[in-house]
Amino acid sequence: MKPAILFGGASYEHEISIVSAIALKKVLNVPLTFIFLDTEGTFYHIPAEKMKSNHFSSGSYKKDDTLRLVRGGFEKQGLFKARALEGFDVVLNLVHGGQGEDGTVAALFDFYAIPYIGPRKEASVLSFNKWLTKLYAQGLGIETIDFQLLRIDSERRVDFDYPVIVKPLRLGSSIGVSIVKSADELDFALDVAFEFDDEVLVEPFIEGIEEYNVAGCRAGDKWILSRIEAPQKKEFLDFDQKYLDFSRTESVSEAKISAELEERLKEAFKIVYGALFEGAVIRCDFFVQDGRVILNEINPIPGSMANYLFDDFTEVVSSLVSHLPKSRTIKPDYAYIDKVQSAKGPKIG
Repeated sequence: MKPAILFGGASYEHEISIVSAIALKKVLNVPLTFIFLDTEGTFYHIPAEKMKSNHFSSGSYKKDDTLRLVRGGFEKQGLFKARALEGFDVVLNLVHGGQGEDGTVAALFDFYAIPYIGPRKEASVLSFNKWLTKLYAQGLGIETIDFQLLRIDSERRVDFDYPVIVKPLRLGSSIGVSIVKSADELDFALDVAFEFDDEVLVEPFIEGIEEYNVAGCRAGDKWILSRIEAPQKKEFLDFDQKYLDFSRTESVSEAKISAELEERLKEAFKIVYGALFEGAVIRCDFFVQDGRVILNEINPIPGSMANYLFDDFTEVVSSLVSHLPKSRTIKPDYAYIDKVQSAKGPKIG
């Protein structure tokens, strides 16, 4: 296994993606190739020794070799002709937020027949949109928190008692998220959220609810599931805390829960993962209230790939690479066109 790490992208989570890529450099014990996608849509080959945050913040990456997508991979322009970028056999999609998680990168890789680890197009679309995530979960029989969808031009009226939580519909890392404790605070919270999206989700904020995170994937017939994490207890993890989380490489402790609850959380994860997320390592964040397991959100490209929840993340990725979904090969035989042409008679002229 020789993965290339694709990171960056045009997203509010651009810098988080850089931090995640630097973290994986420390975690994956295999040769790595690094491909940076800048906000203008240009791909760069970043030498491993330059994988430091100031290489990107200073703009020094612009001196590195540019790449272009070709069937099966990338190529860089040489002095006289283009040559293939070698040294990798699969791309790990580590572009957080827009482009990486909305299906753009998945569509590009599918179109150019590039093997990749990450959510496929349909999985990206469903998990990137918090409203669609809830509909998907409910269709599977998985509970979700009640919600209300507000558009930027809709009436600013909330159906729940305060406090409520306001979230941009298509964004992660707690960017633009606010806890609103009274009606007087609603307008400001909505203004903040609408800075990032034209649609927001409003949910009742439940004090003291238990939260647990589970990550994993399915490799063929084998489930690879992480230890279960109980995140820090706070009102919610804000952007700064999650930003630090993305750089984590040290393992976290197992949550102290009953075997019965552990089994229910893992079973809920398997149901959510299903066939839709094949080829990806995802993390599901669950709430537990009065014994009920409730899906909070799906992280299709979790920070640092949630490596800190596994004992051997290199083995996780290696197992997944051996069981990536395969696209159907379509080869038209033009029999229909030939039949139509024959019916019309010989072509004249």
